[in-house]
Amino acid sequence: MNELLSRISVNPNVCFGKPCIKGTRIWVSLLLDMLADGMAIGDILQEYPHLKREDLLAAMAYGAEMSRERYVDVSMEALA
Repeated sequence: MNELLSRISVNPNVCFGKPCIKGTRIWVSLLLDMLADGMAIGDILQEYPHLKREDLLAAMAYGAEMSRERYVDVSMEALA
């Protein structure tokens, strides 16, 4: 996991300090949004040919790590 996370950078002078794929200005959140919308890894790599599969795995690993630290409000389904 640490090897994947080393592909992520956070620099206050780049993209407002948002986590990005190292050496790019591509936000981790953008990649996670694309994956959440059902976009295939292959399609994302076609759209961003300078990225590697490991960059997308790193974005997912970063999202997983963040979810352990922060909670997001989601609506609860009514119990039937």
